[in-house]
Amino acid sequence: MRVLVTGGAGFIASHVSDRLLELGHTVAIVDNLVTGKRQNLPPEAAFHELDVRDPDLDRVVAGFKPEIVCHHAAQMDVRKSVADPIHDAQVNLLGTLNLLECCRLHEVRKVLYAGTGGAMFGEAAYLPVDEAHPVLPISPYGVSKHTVEHYLYTYRENFDLDFTVLRYPNVYGPRQDPHGEAGVVAIFSLQLLAGQRPTIFGDGSKTRDYCYVEDIVAANMIALERGSGGLFNIGRGVEVSDRQVYDAVRDAVGTDIEPIYAPVRQGEVEHIALDASLARRELGWEWRVDLTEGVGRAVAFYRERRER
Repeated sequence: MRVLVTGGAGFIASHVSDRLLELGHTVAIVDNLVTGKRQNLPPEAAFHELDVRDPDLDRVVAGFKPEIVCHHAAQMDVRKSVADPIHDAQVNLLGTLNLLECCRLHEVRKVLYAGTGGAMFGEAAYLPVDEAHPVLPISPYGVSKHTVEHYLYTYRENFDLDFTVLRYPNVYGPRQDPHGEAGVVAIFSLQLLAGQRPTIFGDGSKTRDYCYVEDIVAANMIALERGSGGLFNIGRGVEVSDRQVYDAVRDAVGTDIEPIYAPVRQGEVEHIALDASLARRELGWEWRVDLTEGVGRAVAFYRERRER
């Protein structure tokens, strides 16, 4: 199968690309390298240094002729979206529309879309949230990521372009960039390994649903052929506090450094966890890696990178 991966030099999508290649698929990657890293690119994949808003995207899609497009390219920083909602919409909405038009014109069969469960629902009325929960995002990022789901539906209805949406939780693991992708496991790991005191924003009670990248990759592989027209929460359904994440990283590093506490940042929800029951029933997806094991793997990666 021919698969085009947008954002494929980034954290999650580079792992998706690796797995696609391991399974024997032909992969091309589009990434503007603003947050993605060239060293994340698998050498077996064709690479196009390109923004998804660029008109030249049409040439890439026409030439590669993908059957599936796995769309991860995005402006994904919640705080940046609050500070500059126009830029957020330009990348996440206009960039995606440019991609969808290319898919329509060049007979792409299906789009796999990396959605967000962490930012889309806003402050939860109940936890864990299922797909029926009201969508009331409190950041422009949550708005733009959710709006794409409506565009996907219209392209399916009008142009027979199939889709599956995977609404991600907080994903962590090797290759996550602490400077560009706002991953606290990566941030805490590198700071603690350097003997520095990390900062927790708030009192440490803010909770998220943390899922190891390997489990997210597995959901993408299933969705290549399943989940037609579906919207699926992907997560462990477990609330994990900032302090619990910090303690897990600190234990894996082997230090007793205490964090610094700072005021909560604008646009971030206080508590979220995702009910993935629908994904279990319809996709057969289950998470496999628990927090202790996943954080241990991540810390080992950052320790090796730092020593190297």
